[in-house]
Amino acid sequence: MNDTALRRIWLCADDYGLSPGVNRAIRDLIERGRLNATSVMVVGPAIGRDEVNALNAAVTLRPHCAIGLHATLTAPFHPLTMHFRPLDGGLFLPLAKMLRTSLLRRLDREIIGAEVTAQIAAFATLFGRPPDYVDGHQHVQLFPQVRDAFLAAVKTAAPNAWVRQCGRRQPLSSRIGMPKALLLDVLSARFRAGALSRNIAFNPGFAGAYDFLQASDFGGHLRGFLDGLPDGGLVMCHPGFVDETLIELDPLTDQREREYEFLAGDDFPALLAMNKVTLA
Repeated sequence: MNDTALRRIWLCADDYGLSPGVNRAIRDLIERGRLNATSVMVVGPAIGRDEVNALNAAVTLRPHCAIGLHATLTAPFHPLTMHFRPLDGGLFLPLAKMLRTSLLRRLDREIIGAEVTAQIAAFATLFGRPPDYVDGHQHVQLFPQVRDAFLAAVKTAAPNAWVRQCGRRQPLSSRIGMPKALLLDVLSARFRAGALSRNIAFNPGFAGAYDFLQASDFGGHLRGFLDGLPDGGLVMCHPGFVDETLIELDPLTDQREREYEFLAGDDFPALLAMNKVTLA
């Protein structure tokens, strides 16, 4: 194979800090060279000093691996800032309610920006440096009102970081059957425009959205994700080991183990080679 023909992509595991089992699976895959990015939830329950040190040790073995901030603004997590509003029982709003509130323009951009800034600062305190990139849990960075506050906070607090947009590059005919991904395409158009206006870098392509709550063949999904993904494009994934903390906080459980099993197995490197894709 001609190395010059390889596409280098980001394969990013979201939710480091969500639970010990998620953390352990992500670190194992980084050490194996099966991931080259992970996004950290600084408001998660499993992001103490030991978990940070363990992640840094894994990345030391794979220095090409990026560590980013998974900015979190939805339940069941608590904000870092005292005056964050609106809340639901002391927590961020659930995803659907947060999206609806943003569409109705009922958010305060200064409050959103302050929370994102606080999460960037918390990341810097934990890791001793700013994040390599910043994205959003449940794609909240794309929401109306949130996106402007998010981009402004990143530009100020992490000026060298890039951000995740979630728009695909495939022809419309191949995208039409996935309503969730189509919504991300639409929301990402405005997000990319905002990033460009602030001279903030972003990934040129995106993949990884599917129905996480249906038991499915992750390898089959990944084959589709790689088709047409440009050099520098990003595939999000959610590997993990199920534990009590994960069950308590997130509906995405067993599918995380199926993602881990594929990424750790022999078929994954073969799939990358067949598609002339590298993570190195």
